[in-house]
Amino acid sequence: MPKITAIQTIRTRAAGRWVFVKVLTDQPGLYGIGSASDHYHSSTVITAIETIAPLLIGREAGAIEDNWQSVYTSGYWRNGSILNTALAGIDMALWDIKGKEAGMPVYELLGGATRSAVLAYAHAGGNDLTELEDDVRRYMEEGYQVIRCQLGNYGGGGFLPGAEAGQPKNAAPLERVFDDEAYLKNIPEMFAHLRDTVGFGPKLTHDVHEHLRPHNAVALAKLLEPYRLFFLEDLLSPEQVHWYRAVRQQCVTPQAMGELFINPHEYVPLITERLIDYVRVRVSKGGGITQCRKIATLCEWFGVHTAWQEGGDNDPVNQMAAVHLDLASTSFGVQEENHFTPEEYDLFPGFARLEGGYLYANSQPGLGIDVDEEKARALLDPALAARAYFMAEDRRVDGSIVRP
Repeated sequence: MPKITAIQTIRTRAAGRWVFVKVLTDQPGLYGIGSASDHYHSSTVITAIETIAPLLIGREAGAIEDNWQSVYTSGYWRNGSILNTALAGIDMALWDIKGKEAGMPVYELLGGATRSAVLAYAHAGGNDLTELEDDVRRYMEEGYQVIRCQLGNYGGGGFLPGAEAGQPKNAAPLERVFDDEAYLKNIPEMFAHLRDTVGFGPKLTHDVHEHLRPHNAVALAKLLEPYRLFFLEDLLSPEQVHWYRAVRQQCVTPQAMGELFINPHEYVPLITERLIDYVRVRVSKGGGITQCRKIATLCEWFGVHTAWQEGGDNDPVNQMAAVHLDLASTSFGVQEENHFTPEEYDLFPGFARLEGGYLYANSQPGLGIDVDEEKARALLDPALAARAYFMAEDRRVDGSIVRP
């Protein structure tokens, strides 16, 4: 069995927000690739991986579960976003090695494919109802069955011009403010318009991005019930998930939750109490393939489905890891799509193909994807990578931050 000889990191994308792990073995040419990207803490994740590496050097690469458990407890404190991301990158790389050694795709090692391709949902948006409708129709023409609908950007539909929103006289200038009541008015009107114009054929979703106060979140779920959403995404913040019990009591609007989840104590109660319908943990933030296949199995027994989170900051390696899980899992529901530039795709031989609303893996051994290190270095802009990046701040009329 191959042994781990080195663990390296590859940082790329123009701003350096993508981090990949390369695990080398004592068998010539046998290595694995994993995703450890973190949009805001790339350097911190790299340091964590470098700290973990000495623990695994010399160990058997095929002892994936034992290696996962060892790293998970190695720092005593666990279930943090940085450790999970570092662990996930190493874990994906070890599954990649295992598949290459066996001469099989990872989904075959996980039990074999249960479907031909992975259903993906598109992201439609517009600054007004006409723009949004046009975008929805565009995706329908491309073959997408499931389409997310946003009026404006995240939290769109609840933003008002800052100068006209009744701010305190000593308030700092804001271009826009978020308002719960505007959201409760505009989003149901958005879906009423879409159902009137495009009908009930397309399956529609919406991302609240955890912007609403809990009681207003419950009210929104109830107001949207007549429009038969495929799911309502991230209705509540992780700190307020107990409110999903009230949502279940009020309506049957399907709920998808978990973009910010990193701890089993967050998602296990929601699954086992059947309070959500789709779990949206990002594979790299959940601890990798080893942990997320366990989440998928738990979902199966409680009638919950997976919809692993991708988003615009994600990368093709994490996407491919999600695709392998999706292919092998009977609890799969839908996968968030992601588009990359031609220059970015060029870095990743074997990337998942997105066509007509489906993601397609390949039949190559392991994850079936690689990273061209020379092109990765060329894409990185050192000046941009040296900057600090933070989540955008949305604020209410009185200047207080809206916590996503």
